[in-house]
Amino acid sequence: MMRRLDVAVLPESALDAGTAFMAEHLAQARAILADPETTALAIILAPATHNHGDWRLALARDLAREAAPKRVNVVAGTPGAALEATLRFLADAPGVTGQYCLCHE
Repeated sequence: MMRRLDVAVLPESALDAGTAFMAEHLAQARAILADPETTALAIILAPATHNHGDWRLALARDLAREAAPKRVNVVAGTPGAALEATLRFLADAPGVTGQYCLCHE
């Protein structure tokens, strides 16, 4: 079963946002992945400027490696059809892991 971790608010600065995620949400992500019923995790973040891409991709890639064979992807988007379509795709895509997906309405 694919689970999701919605992170509503992070700092505007990329460096501060990455630090805040690691301090405030990484343990929760790992706890979700430790559940035997969980086969995949989608971490949902709000859209951000391009300079957030590096830490977000590193999060997806490194957490996916740590959790393998479970899958981990990071998805940036606002609530709506595009986000839900991306999550449906990821739920049915057993080979997709370690990706940073951008959703646009």
